[in-house]
Amino acid sequence: MSGRVTYEYALLRVVPRIERGEAINAGVLLHCRQRDVLAVRVHLDRARLAALDPYADADAVADVLETIAAVAAVPEPPRSDRHSTGALAARGPGAGEDIGRRFRRLTTPRSTIVQPGPVHTGLTADPHAEADRLLERLVLPPAPE
Repeated sequence: MSGRVTYEYALLRVVPRIERGEAINAGVLLHCRQRDVLAVRVHLDRARLAALDPYADADAVADVLETIAAVAAVPEPPRSDRHSTGALAARGPGAGEDIGRRFRRLTTPRSTIVQPGPVHTGLTADPHAEADRLLERLVLPPAPE
């Protein structure tokens, strides 16, 4: 047995002008049910965003990306706390949801400037390292050779 587990991931795409359909990749959402992991990595390349739309509000886009990361990072409350409205509200958006449900909510298609791409699957031994690898390979600018 290799110790590898199945994971799902989706890219976070920034589409500054929806009518044009042009996008840049700005993050990765990764969910591994077997390891109980919901990992998010974000990186906004402001120069690439400005190349697509010089009037795009990069600060607002960065705020949306950070909000998505924050929603994903909310820990699940203990089982006894799940029905306590006050305890859940204090934890913020996404509190009370298991991470699989949160991943599904964050990857639901929407028509906004920050959109999740389609969900893909893979195998990994380390979901957190895989999130880093996907960010490097699919989001960050290529390293000079």
